[in-house]
Amino acid sequence: MVWFQQFILPGIIVAAIAYLLGSISFSIIFTKAFDHKTDIRSLGSGNAGATNVLRSVGKLPALFTTIFDFGKGVASVLIGQAVFRYFCGLYGAPDSIAHYGAYVAGFACIIGHIFPVYFGFRGGKGVLTCAAMMALIDWRVFLCCISVFLLVFLITKIVSLSSIIGAAAYPVFTFLISYFLDYKGGSISIAGVWLSTAATFVIAAVVIGKHHSNIKRILDGTEKKIT
Repeated sequence: MVWFQQFILPGIIVAAIAYLLGSISFSIIFTKAFDHKTDIRSLGSGNAGATNVLRSVGKLPALFTTIFDFGKGVASVLIGQAVFRYFCGLYGAPDSIAHYGAYVAGFACIIGHIFPVYFGFRGGKGVLTCAAMMALIDWRVFLCCISVFLLVFLITKIVSLSSIIGAAAYPVFTFLISYFLDYKGGSISIAGVWLSTAATFVIAAVVIGKHHSNIKRILDGTEKKIT
């Protein structure tokens, strides 16, 4: 019963809130606002994401989409940490557990973004939401992954390839930083290293898997570049 109160109950609450937040598809909302009620999923690549908004609708709605998609990721993680901290205090669990509440919230928000309940379960690919989660959970990992993203983008000018490689780097940098800096420094346990690495591996796999059509176009040499 204590396990349920400390982990399962707050996990269910956080996942539900974060999923509903993630389901707010700002690419669809801003495209309809700027382009006479047109659904972004009927334009360009058909993806409900900032890159397709930029190509199909324009810079301003793409900017708003970027800010708000990132923002819902931030809000979800903050809520996840707050809920887990509340339950930790209530039932005497270590405050460090709130760190894993952030992963629950981030993952649920990404799932909501990809499969939004408000928009027929057809959403985006979760890259910006994932980036927001990275930034809040560990800024060091975020800086490493965003550097990889920018480097690949500068070389290829392909957002999808940059996102895929950046996502693949997420569990790698999580392990390296949490093991060599945090575990070796005595700030977390080895179990914490493996839990963080496993969580980021699952999240990266979901984001990369959602890019399956982009991967096919990249291999075919038909994926569009941002110029």
